[in-house]
Amino acid sequence: MPKQIIQTDRAPQAIGTYSQAVRVGNTVYVSGQIGIDPATGKLVDRVDAQIEQVFRNLEAIAFAAGGSLRDAVKVSVFLTDMANFARVNEAMARHVPQPYPARAAVGVASLPRGALVEAEAVLAIEP
Repeated sequence: MPKQIIQTDRAPQAIGTYSQAVRVGNTVYVSGQIGIDPATGKLVDRVDAQIEQVFRNLEAIAFAAGGSLRDAVKVSVFLTDMANFARVNEAMARHVPQPYPARAAVGVASLPRGALVEAEAVLAIEP
Protein backbone atom coordinates (compact mmCIF):
# COMPACT_ATOMS: atom_id res chain seq x y z
CA MET A 1 0.00 0.00 0.00
CA PRO A 2 1.54 3.36 -0.97
CA LYS A 3 2.07 6.00 1.66
CA GLN A 4 0.91 9.59 1.25
CA ILE A 5 2.73 12.43 3.00
CA ILE A 6 0.39 14.95 4.63
CA GLN A 7 1.60 18.55 4.69
CA THR A 8 -0.17 21.79 5.65
CA ASP A 9 0.90 25.36 6.32
CA ARG A 10 -1.81 25.54 9.02
CA ALA A 11 0.46 23.53 11.36
CA PRO A 12 4.15 24.01 12.17
CA GLN A 13 6.61 22.76 9.61
CA ALA A 14 8.61 19.70 10.61
CA ILE A 15 11.71 20.68 12.59
CA GLY A 16 13.54 17.43 11.93
CA THR A 17 13.65 14.37 9.74
CA TYR A 18 9.93 13.59 9.77
CA SER A 19 6.66 14.49 8.07
CA GLN A 20 3.69 16.18 9.73
CA ALA A 21 1.71 13.02 9.01
CA VAL A 22 1.73 9.93 6.84
CA ARG A 23 -1.38 8.23 5.48
CA VAL A 24 -1.40 4.55 4.57
CA GLY A 25 -4.80 3.35 3.43
CA ASN A 26 -7.37 4.66 5.90
CA THR A 27 -4.83 5.18 8.70
CA VAL A 28 -3.13 8.51 9.33
CA TYR A 29 -0.17 8.74 11.69
CA VAL A 30 0.19 12.33 12.94
CA SER A 31 3.64 13.22 14.25
CA GLY A 32 4.06 14.67 17.70
CA GLN A 33 3.04 18.31 17.88
CA ILE A 34 4.29 20.86 20.37
CA GLY A 35 2.82 24.31 20.99
CA ILE A 36 4.42 26.06 18.04
CA ASP A 37 2.30 28.75 16.39
CA PRO A 38 2.54 28.02 12.64
CA ALA A 39 2.19 31.74 11.83
CA THR A 40 5.29 32.72 13.81
CA GLY A 41 7.21 29.46 14.07
CA LYS A 42 7.65 30.13 17.79
CA LEU A 43 6.62 28.20 20.86
CA VAL A 44 3.69 29.93 22.58
CA ASP A 45 4.02 30.95 26.24
CA ARG A 46 2.44 29.23 29.26
CA VAL A 47 1.26 25.67 29.56
CA ASP A 48 -2.44 26.38 28.84
CA ALA A 49 -1.58 28.16 25.58
CA GLN A 50 0.78 25.36 24.59
CA ILE A 51 -1.86 22.69 25.20
CA GLU A 52 -4.41 24.61 23.11
CA GLN A 53 -1.89 25.11 20.30
CA VAL A 54 -0.97 21.42 20.33
CA PHE A 55 -4.61 20.46 19.73
CA ARG A 56 -5.04 23.16 17.06
CA ASN A 57 -1.98 21.78 15.28
CA LEU A 58 -3.32 18.23 15.46
CA GLU A 59 -6.68 19.45 14.12
CA ALA A 60 -5.05 21.26 11.18
CA ILE A 61 -3.10 18.17 10.17
CA ALA A 62 -6.15 15.92 10.55
CA PHE A 63 -8.09 18.32 8.29
CA ALA A 64 -5.27 18.30 5.71
CA ALA A 65 -5.50 14.50 5.70
CA GLY A 66 -9.22 14.69 4.94
CA GLY A 67 -10.49 14.07 8.45
CA SER A 68 -10.81 15.60 11.89
CA LEU A 69 -9.99 14.73 15.48
CA ARG A 70 -13.33 12.89 15.48
CA ASP A 71 -11.38 10.26 13.52
CA ALA A 72 -8.72 9.83 16.22
CA VAL A 73 -8.40 6.26 17.46
CA LYS A 74 -5.30 6.83 19.63
CA VAL A 75 -3.76 9.95 21.15
CA SER A 76 -0.47 9.94 23.03
CA VAL A 77 0.39 12.89 25.26
CA PHE A 78 3.81 13.68 26.70
CA LEU A 79 4.09 16.07 29.65
CA THR A 80 7.13 17.49 31.43
CA ASP A 81 4.92 17.94 34.51
CA MET A 82 2.12 15.45 35.16
CA ALA A 83 0.44 18.10 37.33
CA ASN A 84 -0.80 19.52 33.99
CA PHE A 85 -2.69 16.32 33.14
CA ALA A 86 -6.08 17.80 34.15
CA ARG A 87 -5.47 20.74 31.80
CA VAL A 88 -4.85 18.29 28.95
CA ASN A 89 -8.12 16.50 29.80
CA GLU A 90 -10.02 19.80 29.65
CA ALA A 91 -8.50 20.77 26.30
CA MET A 92 -9.01 17.31 24.85
CA ALA A 93 -12.69 17.41 25.81
CA ARG A 94 -13.01 20.70 23.86
CA HIS A 95 -11.17 19.47 20.76
CA VAL A 96 -11.93 15.75 20.53
CA PRO A 97 -15.59 14.69 20.48
CA GLN A 98 -16.96 11.61 22.18
CA PRO A 99 -16.60 8.73 21.96
CA TYR A 100 -13.02 9.49 22.97
CA PRO A 101 -10.08 7.64 21.41
CA ALA A 102 -7.68 5.43 23.30
CA ARG A 103 -4.99 7.51 24.99
CA ALA A 104 -1.67 7.34 26.75
CA ALA A 105 -0.19 10.08 28.94
CA VAL A 106 3.49 9.91 29.74
CA GLY A 107 5.66 12.04 31.99
CA VAL A 108 8.97 12.95 30.33
CA ALA A 109 12.10 14.80 31.43
CA SER A 110 12.12 17.22 28.49
CA LEU A 111 10.63 17.95 25.07
CA PRO A 112 11.96 19.70 21.94
CA ARG A 113 12.44 23.48 22.16
CA GLY A 114 11.63 23.45 25.87
CA ALA A 115 7.97 22.60 25.24
CA LEU A 116 5.84 21.57 28.20
CA VAL A 117 3.50 19.25 26.27
CA GLU A 118 3.51 17.22 23.06
CA ALA A 119 0.82 15.03 21.53
CA GLU A 120 0.60 12.66 18.58
CA ALA A 121 -2.41 10.92 17.10
CA VAL A 122 -3.46 8.00 14.95
CA LEU A 123 -6.58 8.57 12.85
CA ALA A 124 -8.81 6.13 10.98
CA ILE A 125 -10.34 8.06 8.08
CA GLU A 126 -12.90 6.56 5.74
CA PRO A 127 -12.00 6.88 2.04
